[in-house]
Amino acid sequence: MLMTTDSFIYNPCDEEEDDMALACCHGSNGDLFMLARFPDEDEVDITFRDDTIHVDEQIIVTFSATRLMLEIDAGDAIHLGGDTSYEILHSTPASELADLDATLRIILKDVGAYISEIR
Repeated sequence: MLMTTDSFIYNPCDEEEDDMALACCHGSNGDLFMLARFPDEDEVDITFRDDTIHVDEQIIVTFSATRLMLEIDAGDAIHLGGDTSYEILHSTPASELADLDATLRIILKDVGAYISEIR
């Protein structure tokens, strides 16, 4: 699945949502994509459109200045329409990349693999 967005909305600790860390965006076609994690949980919530799954392993996220790539297991992908990879092309301002990277590190800590190309 390929998606294009201007930028991500992110928060490393949303106090209004029980300290949940989240990174989300809306595609140019209106689709919602979100990665989220509560601090006391060992799984990542992945939301695409109106569907959400909970993943505790078998997730790979690669983040660069212009792209976020998410790869999940085929068994988990069934619940999100069958796509095992989500490529999100983004135009997040350079001044926000480090903070978004830090948020993604919180969300993905000890769950799957996180590969950051942000320097």
